[in-house]
Amino acid sequence: MSFFSRPDSVSLPVGRALLYLIVAGAAWGTAGAAASLIYRTSDLGAFALSFWRGAAGLVLLLAARPLLRSRAGNAPPASLTPEPSRRGLPRTVVTGLWLAVFQTAYFMAVDATGLAVATVVTLGAGPVLIALGARLTLGERLGRGGALAVAGALAGLGVLFAGGTGPAVHLGGVLLALVSATGYSAMTLLTRRWGRDGGADASATTVGAFTVAALCLLPFALAEGLLPHSAEPARVLALLVYIAAVPTALAYALYFAGAAVVRSATVSVIMLLEPVSAAVLAVAVLGERLTVTTLAGTLLMLGSVTGLAFAESRATPAPA
Repeated sequence: MSFFSRPDSVSLPVGRALLYLIVAGAAWGTAGAAASLIYRTSDLGAFALSFWRGAAGLVLLLAARPLLRSRAGNAPPASLTPEPSRRGLPRTVVTGLWLAVFQTAYFMAVDATGLAVATVVTLGAGPVLIALGARLTLGERLGRGGALAVAGALAGLGVLFAGGTGPAVHLGGVLLALVSATGYSAMTLLTRRWGRDGGADASATTVGAFTVAALCLLPFALAEGLLPHSAEPARVLALLVYIAAVPTALAYALYFAGAAVVRSATVSVIMLLEPVSAAVLAVAVLGERLTVTTLAGTLLMLGSVTGLAFAESRATPAPA
């Protein structure tokens, strides 16, 4: 079974959608670590890295589409082709723009303040923005538990800001992580809203979004320096290929398919796999050191969003 949904014929089961999101979250957690290694061994900047991630990921997705068509059996060809409605193109452009903001700001934050803090802030603030946005735009109830979780996450973010003068946290990097969280939240909320409308093709959405993101990032990447200079070019190339294949082509395809079915706040909770795995990699592999203040803010944010998970588990699932 392919990892792209077929909205016109078979609705993706919720259980499978949750599995897709779990795999996507775990894969995303490795992207920042790979980016950190690229920064350490080359002069590649965040815009160029984000461009190569999108462009190479797009090539892999396009290469996979014939295989997906051949495995679709007797399904109508339209099920794996871009949505023909007038809404399809504007939706793809908006998604691609937010995708470019999300991943570029994240890579910039990793470079500025380290993998652990950048990832925790991005994916810790994300659920707060998503929960509030879902309440305002999708009518999803926040509830008392959700409100407490949001307050706790904001408190954890405040602790990180308070420790911004320490060696592990840089306020500029935290602000960039918040910009990334904004892009991620907008992308999640829009994906969920359009999934409710029906007819959204996850395959076409993913391919189209990466096309838009790569085109938007290309001028900035050219100005920054498109090709890296490194004493270890093979290592840099291998890391770029990994970023394009696993936490990009695979993870985003799974994410768009799963996020169109699962509640927005639930998506944000599952994506906690990313900051947890990234923090482990930051300490164990990259040798980053977390101060007491940084660790306290991190645990408060993750604990609060875990509370949001419990609040979400008590809520009645919205109809797909």
